[in-house]
Amino acid sequence: MHAIDTNVLVRLLTRDDATQVTAAEAFIQEGAWVSHLVLAEATWVLIAGYGLTHSAIATAIEMLLNHQRLTLEEPEVVSKALQHYRQRPALGFSDCLIVEIARRAGHLPLGTFDRALGRIPGAERL
Repeated sequence: MHAIDTNVLVRLLTRDDATQVTAAEAFIQEGAWVSHLVLAEATWVLIAGYGLTHSAIATAIEMLLNHQRLTLEEPEVVSKALQHYRQRPALGFSDCLIVEIARRAGHLPLGTFDRALGRIPGAERL
């Protein structure tokens, strides 16, 4: 299975460059893998570069979880992170993903200075 980078994922989500969208779709035709890092970067780009709202980001992640040709790294971790993200609009998706990756790896609590992140089960505000 191929893997894609942040730029390809952003093109697939925003569809803002027809030539690149066509190339991206052709590349993922047989399936493609999306790492946690690419997903986290893409959410940041969509917020900072495209002004997407919290709700739009959540919808995009859900769409990716259900995509026929894209496979997210540890989709169950992404799904749990998405649950936290939907419940806590003050948090970034990356923060939610970090907690769930740590949980999956068995390395809790996650130490943080972030007040909002410290409220997620498994995180500990220092």
